[in-house]
Amino acid sequence: MSVIDKLLKFKTTAPDFCSAVVLAAGNSQRMGKDKILMPIGGAPVIAHTLKALQSSDIIDEIVIVTKYESIQEIADICNEHGISKASRVIRGGKTRLESALIGVSNVSEKATLIAIHDGARPFVTEKLIDRVVHAAKTHSAAAPAVTASDTVRLLNSKGAVTATPDRDLVALVQTPQVFLAELIKAALTRAMDKGFRVTDDCSAVEAMGYKVTIVAGEADNIKLTTTRDIYAAEGILAERRGKQ
Repeated sequence: MSVIDKLLKFKTTAPDFCSAVVLAAGNSQRMGKDKILMPIGGAPVIAHTLKALQSSDIIDEIVIVTKYESIQEIADICNEHGISKASRVIRGGKTRLESALIGVSNVSEKATLIAIHDGARPFVTEKLIDRVVHAAKTHSAAAPAVTASDTVRLLNSKGAVTATPDRDLVALVQTPQVFLAELIKAALTRAMDKGFRVTDDCSAVEAMGYKVTIVAGEADNIKLTTTRDIYAAEGILAERRGKQ
């Protein structure tokens, strides 16, 4: 029996328990300061991210992976904002891959599904979480994505255009990316052992020959990367509060 066959067998027999791993260990080079601790709407970015996961009925546990120097501050944020699902705040690694592997290795033994989410995506909604988790239950690996609104060009190493793909066929992938627990653990471990350069967790699963199901993402589910993104975030937050 292959590794994937064993994982599929596991999927059909285990009860549902979804752990969310929040990656918040980046160095925020383009922001100039730790973006997950920057305030928007009177609270740190990471607080908004964690509250969104906390409010989801489908998320059973939250594990936060961060820098050593931020562990206590994020633990305090969890206490201040009532993040009762947070089971651990742990030190991440030198790369995103290493931090993701540390995170999935520290979820509850009861976890059958693992959602990996960027700490700097504070506007994920319950509907989006539900959509991705339910897709992962059926297909074992799922991620949200939006179509490109701009024309996409493929370039070579010298900057020359080599192709212009149909933008309707180009997906801009977001998080949370959700997987069968044993599948993502195996995929990230293999990627680390083989020294793969992966930009997201789907890449590690795809490298094992596994397909990832894409579901509809949301335009507001932005990742805060630059200072300009903070201004956009304030606008999204103001709009949401105005609708309440």
